[in-house]
Amino acid sequence: MFSSERLKGIDVFVCVADFGSFTAAAEKMNLTASAVSKSIARLEKRLGARLFQRTTRRLSLTEAGGAFYRTCTGVLADLEEAERCLQAEHIEPRGRVRIDLPGAFGRSQVLPVLLPVLQAHPLLIPHISFSEGLVDPIKEGADIVVRIGGAEAWPPSMGHRVLAREWHTLCASPAYLANHGTPLLEADLDQHRCIAYGWVDGRISPWNVADERGPVRHRQVMPQLVVGNGEGLMMAALAGCGIAQFPSWLIQQPLQQGALVEVLPQLATEGAAISVAWVKRREALPKVRVVLDALMAGLS
Repeated sequence: MFSSERLKGIDVFVCVADFGSFTAAAEKMNLTASAVSKSIARLEKRLGARLFQRTTRRLSLTEAGGAFYRTCTGVLADLEEAERCLQAEHIEPRGRVRIDLPGAFGRSQVLPVLLPVLQAHPLLIPHISFSEGLVDPIKEGADIVVRIGGAEAWPPSMGHRVLAREWHTLCASPAYLANHGTPLLEADLDQHRCIAYGWVDGRISPWNVADERGPVRHRQVMPQLVVGNGEGLMMAALAGCGIAQFPSWLIQQPLQQGALVEVLPQLATEGAAISVAWVKRREALPKVRVVLDALMAGLS
């Protein structure tokens, strides 16, 4: 059960941090300097940490105080926005909403879902960033995060939902297949030019292929070309440089247009989960809810 005791002194603490002075904060809040000082002392005692570094000439936040300040300002901002929404005649999504997306997937798949929603709600102020790997939404100030893989790693403070799963499939351009033939068996790949995904440290990603003895087997690739970016990998395949393995979402359009052709479809495998995660305490805010609803409908 949440205790209201946790809220006591937070507004005073934030005001002191903003003005850098007990006296200035007291004037702003129409309190005495003594009352402000006692409120901070009680808060520090309850938290078991010093929030301010005090000298005769200067008042500054400690490291613990700085971390607490960032959390408190976020909570107060959410409360203020929730009150504004409840007081409004119509609950219209408004204000800044921070959305973090994986690079290629975010640009090609998520933005087309989000942009019509953002245009329909002109009071929204979206801040869309692109990054890879798991992030700490609380620390980074993100409201909503979309990720491929890692869905099981979100902390209890985050809500999350798996929207879909990607598939891994082998593809090549019609021109390459016309010049080198179409492989019919997995063993035929040994006679073909292969394009692999690699990292700057020299590691090469194996291909995931279906195996009659189990769901997935890693096939080591002896590539003639290594590219460390999914979009670059697709460009190489489109140019006829060889056979490469792709996530299904990346090559959907080239396959539909005939610019790429799937080969050895019996080797295709299910890949990572595509999920959306959000900060639980913000999910009721209209600005967050409208984006979540759009993502869940558009990416599922």
